[in-house]
Amino acid sequence: MSDEKKTAPCSAASVTELWVTLARAQQRVLAAMECDLKAAGLPPLSWYDVLWELDRAEDGRLRPFEIEERTLLTQYNLSRLIDRLEKEALVRREVFDQDSRGRWVVITEAGRERRARMWTIYGRSIEEHLGARLSEEEAQMLTSLLKRLA
Repeated sequence: MSDEKKTAPCSAASVTELWVTLARAQQRVLAAMECDLKAAGLPPLSWYDVLWELDRAEDGRLRPFEIEERTLLTQYNLSRLIDRLEKEALVRREVFDQDSRGRWVVITEAGRERRARMWTIYGRSIEEHLGARLSEEEAQMLTSLLKRLA
């Protein structure tokens, strides 16, 4: 049995306003965070997302499809991003032992350092653009509501 409360569905007008507001809020907050990273001379959030997933993975390595599953990046965009990360020496590719055609993407020490440096700006940006605008109670309520959609 689910712990979710059963509620009557909202009206078409309300759900449409919700959708537009949610999309607009996400777009504006992400744009502000991207600007904060850019102003600090750092790469975009997509770089952080990939480096974060690699940094927290066992042995600091994942197969490209695993990175795709853990991020919101498409295979095509991810492949190009991994190329850029490799060119910057933030990741390296290694042959996958069980299949010589497959590759691991492995975070380098420089990649770990860049991710940590990005987090100092990104974490502050999250606080500024979200945390400072909501009370603790509001943040918990919004998190709870959004989890019902996730």
